[in-house]
Amino acid sequence: MEYVVIITVVALAQFIFFGIRVGQMRAKHGVSAPDTIGDPEFMRMFRIHQNTMEQLIVFLPALWLFADYWEQTWGAAIGLIFIASRQVYYLGYLNDPKARGKGFGVGFATLAVLLVGVLAGAVREML
Repeated sequence: MEYVVIITVVALAQFIFFGIRVGQMRAKHGVSAPDTIGDPEFMRMFRIHQNTMEQLIVFLPALWLFADYWEQTWGAAIGLIFIASRQVYYLGYLNDPKARGKGFGVGFATLAVLLVGVLAGAVREML
């Protein structure tokens, strides 16, 4: 499961990076904690971080369950696509909120693939 461990650590590192960027934006734009409203650039970065956290709640268990039912290398490959999609989402959303769709869509599709794979693996094991 080493590949899945690596993907998990990279996904969590990306989330931490986004959190650091939120802190940098707070300092840059003078947005004191616990405020979440301020300069639009800060609010976009805050939403990128929050949306990534919301996605990780589904991604991490789905990744591990998929790797358990199927081949870990496939799970890790799908996980890598998810991480790349979050980066595309980050770059797009930070520059223009309307540009976040591609990253979000690919990320959502990877979650769907993982979840369908988990369900199919569970049904396969039952039969």
